[in-house]
Amino acid sequence: MVRRPVAVVAAIVLWVEAVGIVVLNGIMARFVEAQSMSLDGLDPDVMVAGTWGMGIGSGLFLALCGVLLLVTGIRDRSPGRFARIVLIGCAVLHGVLGALTVGLVGWPAFAYMMGVLGLVVLSLIAYGTEDPGHEAVSSEAAPA
Repeated sequence: MVRRPVAVVAAIVLWVEAVGIVVLNGIMARFVEAQSMSLDGLDPDVMVAGTWGMGIGSGLFLALCGVLLLVTGIRDRSPGRFARIVLIGCAVLHGVLGALTVGLVGWPAFAYMMGVLGLVVLSLIAYGTEDPGHEAVSSEAAPA
């Protein structure tokens, strides 16, 4: 099946994206710091710290999603309840950000976000909710 490679590729893509998010927020924080920008009178240092915090938090979330997908791919078992919730949140985040990137960044960024969304959703659907280690209980009676 293709579910193992899809989960591993999705994990790698999410790790690359995590690094990219941290770097992008770091660049934005340096611009804010260099120009002493503020929003409605906020302290520029708070803006810099908030930008770094958002970048690091987003990067850690994406890295966690990558680890969950890698573990799913290595074990070749359906992710648990917590992992499913986190991965569904990751998929929703990519859907919303994909819609926003069309107007702000352009169609190539939208295509990338939808590609990542597709990988995460395909991983969730391919593994389903059944645990492959346990056989499904049949509703038919077994012959004696």
